[in-house]
This record gives sequence, C-alpha cells and structure tokens, in this order.
Amino acid sequence: MSVHLLGGRAATAEDLALYAPFVAEAAARGNAAGRARPRIAVISLHPEAHEKAAELAGLLTAVDGDGIDVHATAGRPGQPVALSAIADVDGIAVGGGFVEEVRAGLEPLFGELRRQVAAGVPYLGVSAGAMVAAEGSLGSGSRIGGVLVAPEEPAADGSAEPGQELEIESGIGLVDVAIEVHVAQRGMLSRLVAAVESGLISGGLGIDERTALIVGDGRLSAVGTGSVWRVLPTEGGVLVSTIGV
Repeated sequence: MSVHLLGGRAATAEDLALYAPFVAEAAARGNAAGRARPRIAVISLHPEAHEKAAELAGLLTAVDGDGIDVHATAGRPGQPVALSAIADVDGIAVGGGFVEEVRAGLEPLFGELRRQVAAGVPYLGVSAGAMVAAEGSLGSGSRIGGVLVAPEEPAADGSAEPGQELEIESGIGLVDVAIEVHVAQRGMLSRLVAAVESGLISGGLGIDERTALIVGDGRLSAVGTGSVWRVLPTEGGVLVSTIGV
C-alpha cells in the first residue's frame, strides 16, 4: 500500500481524482478483510477541526458515493489523539492545520501509524498531515540562522522582529525525506532549498497545491495540476528537479 501526500487546497469536485487512488487502496484493503464498505479514519487537528474533518470526509465519500464508512475524529489542536481513532481501519487520512499542533496530536500514535502502514493500510496526508508523514518534519519557521528563507507575515503589532527559526522535529517516518507543501503558492521552494543547502535536512520533496505525491513500492508518482519538486544535495550546492505530473 502507499502513502498519499497532498500539497493542500484540494477541496472541490474537480479535485476528487487526487483522492481516488487512496480510496481505491482502502477499498481493496477492506475487501481483503471481508468488509463491504472500507472503514477510513479521518483525523483533523485544525483550529476548525469539526468543519475540516467533515470536509475531508465528504471528499473521500464523494469519490465512491456512499461506499465507505468514515470514522471521523475532530481533535483539539496539539492535544493527543486516542489510539481508538485509528483502530481497525482500512485507511487513515490526516488533514491540515498548524504543523506543530498536528505533529503534537499525532505523536503518541507514530509507532502504531508506522505499524499499520507497513501492514498495508494506506495513509493520506493533506498539507500539515503530509508534512508530519516524514521522518523529519519541517516546522513553520521562515528563517535559518536568522536569515529569511521564505515569505513571512508581519507581526500583528507591526514590529519588525525576526520570524521563527525553522526547526526539524521527528515525524511519523513513513517517508525518509522532508515534505514541504503549498510550495509554488506560498513561495516555499526557497525554504526547502535553504534547508537542504544548510544541512538541516538531507533532502526534500515539495508539493504544490491541488497536487498529490504517491509513494509506494519504492517509486514516486504525481497527479494534479501543479508540480512536485525534488531537492537533493550535490557537491557545492543543491539539485532541484521536478517529478512529472
């Protein structure tokens, strides 16, 4: 089974093709377990968790009519998610939010998530849910060594205080390179390049909005309207390329 990573902003009927491979894998898993309707865990740790969980559940259901059984968990941002949220399921989908809060909420489940994916349960991560799938999860910082490497919002009080340093925390470990999202739309490729060039991470993949990267059986594939960017270290710099959509 595969790990499906979406770069965000994919919430319309036109985006259903991005979710279809994940739903198909969950259905195959459910059929193998003797379930007529695959059971999919949907987890949201977004500040608007109930609305976002319902939105993601609706997209998955729209792929296959009423052919799936959604088990939704709308948690409080940063609060631990109970193990029961992913018990006895055929697929696991994690939505977006603030990456540090999504990571904190899922951290108690990291081992079980790895075990289930290794056993054949497909994982779908959207935005922050994709970022935390990595072995090393990028945080929300926009500076490395105090140097600005990505666009940042001005402080609420209008001050010119430097933004946060980019930090790397342990992620679930489903993929071995860091994952960046909203790349073209938020100017995040520069952050990924800087993180690799500085040695903060050993390599990374950046996913545009309305685009999905599928990691499975030792191969990568991409679908959607944007690009998937691969950033790897080379002697004296970095190499940037794209994975075809």
